[in-house]
Amino acid sequence: MATKLLERRSVTSELLRDRGDLMVVAGLGAPAWDCTAAGDHPLTFPLWGAMGGACMIGLGIALAQLAKSVLIITGDGEMLMGLGSLGTVAVQRPANLSIVVLDNEHYGETGMQKTHTAHGVDIAKVALACGFKSASVVTTMAELAVARKAIYEGKSGPHLYVVKVGNEKVSIALPPRDGPHLKNRFRQALLGEKAFV
Repeated sequence: MATKLLERRSVTSELLRDRGDLMVVAGLGAPAWDCTAAGDHPLTFPLWGAMGGACMIGLGIALAQLAKSVLIITGDGEMLMGLGSLGTVAVQRPANLSIVVLDNEHYGETGMQKTHTAHGVDIAKVALACGFKSASVVTTMAELAVARKAIYEGKSGPHLYVVKVGNEKVSIALPPRDGPHLKNRFRQALLGEKAFV
């Protein structure tokens, strides 16, 4: 009997519920829309480009802000494009970094072609082989609750969670498109500074 897949917007909403000062990097496309649908927030940095770059941006933030929890929410297509970044994250060992891969086994931005995860590639096992402290596949909301607790504790990472979600079409909730604005509001929210020019 097939496992019922989780609904991506419900997953993202639960991850970002009562988020406090959690810093979030939202990967290109649907993950950025999902984070925006959960509530646009100054401590969310949504990517408009740079497919495959979410992990490296999140890693830089985590290394610069060791006392704060950092969450990367990305898709399976982007994670596969930046697969080598998992090795870099594992070598740097940021205890405060967690990665959630919303895995619908499809490239949502280019026509819903199947990704390699639809053919058996296991991103969680790749992360473990790289040296992540923990990596697992999440298929239930109960498992997501356990993951959420570890994410918010921001300790003993890096952690990676591959959350199996459906590929249903959902409405687009676009974040602001202005890159300098996104950068400046993120800095301002993080550092409590006035907006940069």
